[in-house]
Amino acid sequence: MDARDTDLKKELDATLRVRGELGEEYESALVDSFLEKVDQRIDGTVERRVRQQLAERQLTVARSARTPRPTDSWGERFGFGVVSLVLAVPLSAIGAGTAHLPGLLVAWTGIVGVNAVQAARANPGLFGGRRRRREAAKDDAWEE
Repeated sequence: MDARDTDLKKELDATLRVRGELGEEYESALVDSFLEKVDQRIDGTVERRVRQQLAERQLTVARSARTPRPTDSWGERFGFGVVSLVLAVPLSAIGAGTAHLPGLLVAWTGIVGVNAVQAARANPGLFGGRRRRREAAKDDAWEE
C-alpha cells in the first residue's frame, strides 16, 4: 500500500466519521465529495500512465531513428551497380595501360571497395558477421 492509498483510506475514514456526526441528511453530499476525490485519483493515475507510455514510445522512435535504415530503392542500387561497371572499363584500361597488372589490381580494388561501402551503407550489419545480425534481431524483437 503506497502513500496515496493511505491518504485515500484516511479520507474515507474521515468521511465516515463526519457522516456519523452530521447524520444521514448530509450523506449524499459526503459520498459525492469522496467519489470526486476518488475520480481525481483515477484521472491522475490514468494521466500518469498515458504520459509514461507516450514517453516510452517517443524513446522507441528516437532509438529507431538513430539506427540506420536502408533508404535507397532498388533502382538506386541498380543504377549504382551499372555506373560502377561502366566506369570499370576505362579505369581498368587506364590502370593496365600505365602500370600493367599492379595498375589493374589497384583499379579493381577501388571498384570493389566503392561497391562494398555502398552495400554496407544500404544494408547495415552486412559485413558484421552473424553476431551483429543476431544482436540486431534481438533488438528488433525486444522493441516489438
